[in-house]
Amino acid sequence: MKFNRLLLLFVVPLIVACKSNFVAIDRSFSGPSDEALKAYIESENIAIGDSNNIEILNGAYAKFKSLFNDIRTAEHHVHLEYFNFRNDSINRELITFLASKAAEGVEVRILFDALGNSSNDKPLKKEHLDIIRSTGIKIEPFDPIKFPWVNHFYHRDHRKIAIIDGKTGYCGGINVADYYLVGNKKVGKWRDMHVRVQGNAVAELQRVFVKMWSGETGESLCGGEYFPKAESSKEGSNVAVVDRYPRQNPEQLRNIYANAINAAKDSVSIVSPYFLPTKRVRKAIKKALEDSVKVEIMISSKSDIKFTPDATLYLAQKLQKQGAVIYLYDAGFNHAKAMSVDGKTVTIGSANLDARSLCYDHENNLFIFDEKVTEEFLKYYNEDKKESRIMTRDDWNKVSLWRRFVGWLGNLFTPFL
Repeated sequence: MKFNRLLLLFVVPLIVACKSNFVAIDRSFSGPSDEALKAYIESENIAIGDSNNIEILNGAYAKFKSLFNDIRTAEHHVHLEYFNFRNDSINRELITFLASKAAEGVEVRILFDALGNSSNDKPLKKEHLDIIRSTGIKIEPFDPIKFPWVNHFYHRDHRKIAIIDGKTGYCGGINVADYYLVGNKKVGKWRDMHVRVQGNAVAELQRVFVKMWSGETGESLCGGEYFPKAESSKEGSNVAVVDRYPRQNPEQLRNIYANAINAAKDSVSIVSPYFLPTKRVRKAIKKALEDSVKVEIMISSKSDIKFTPDATLYLAQKLQKQGAVIYLYDAGFNHAKAMSVDGKTVTIGSANLDARSLCYDHENNLFIFDEKVTEEFLKYYNEDKKESRIMTRDDWNKVSLWRRFVGWLGNLFTPFL
């Protein structure tokens, strides 16, 4: 990305503040943390569905293998919504496959963020879109940049979701881009994860896509073909689909993140590529540490964005002083966005723990209430810890005065929410 585009995406929006009303969970409650968080989520009028089959897809190879297999069996429709839909080999392979499904009569719709596309080094251009549309695929950019452009760069569509036949859904942090599979020269390998879900949570993901698609195209999608009845299962997981729609529920996601931490009684494990949370989430972490909750935070020692490592490191050393255990991931760039609480609940999705995601963008996370699924996530998290080192005071002492100043400045621009 060029510096001016980075400025638009990550810095300028951070100077805009907003107010909110927030009721925090009190850690002194008698019940378990997952029940307290469920109650709070339901109070926000978000449904918590049961009977969901959850599979954590650990890495891009697992995600794309699973997604291609599900597309292969599609009979009615395939819906994709991504921030970054890069014009490279995995994209071309996916488009070729989708074109073959369109030729079979399967409806294929793709929504991608216009700014996310124009900001990458291999964007989809008009001639590429014309070729894709000629195959029968419907593909549209979300909120193209138009004059006056300043009205358009704030609320970008940062989701990474897919829905196949209204029966299978995907949500997570992996865009359609080669570097998730092979890494890049700047940071090495890219580490990330996604979730595959079957059950009643899929209808919630479908509603997200349908709303965004209708807003861009005017096409209304409804009926049993798009919203089939989910099969029930006694073994399924309880899942809440928490979607951030900026002009409709701007506070909801960051409130739920903060209260997930507020509810913790034993442990919180966080992995975030751009760890610059809002004041409310920082306050929740600080309170958890004061209440002797074990807090672990995994950040990357490398980043694809300038200045972010300095700002993240500045905050991390402050939290380390307060008792948090900070892991520096050294084996590339860990782009996963996930958090577990007390070994009972895990959230995985598109939202970074930074102000860009929590205050401005369209985001989508699954909050999964299932100890077995959380245990699976922690297994992968602990494997990543083996490729990380615990941050010490020496790590901070080695940071130059200039980088400390840049880190302080980066934190200064985080909205006070």
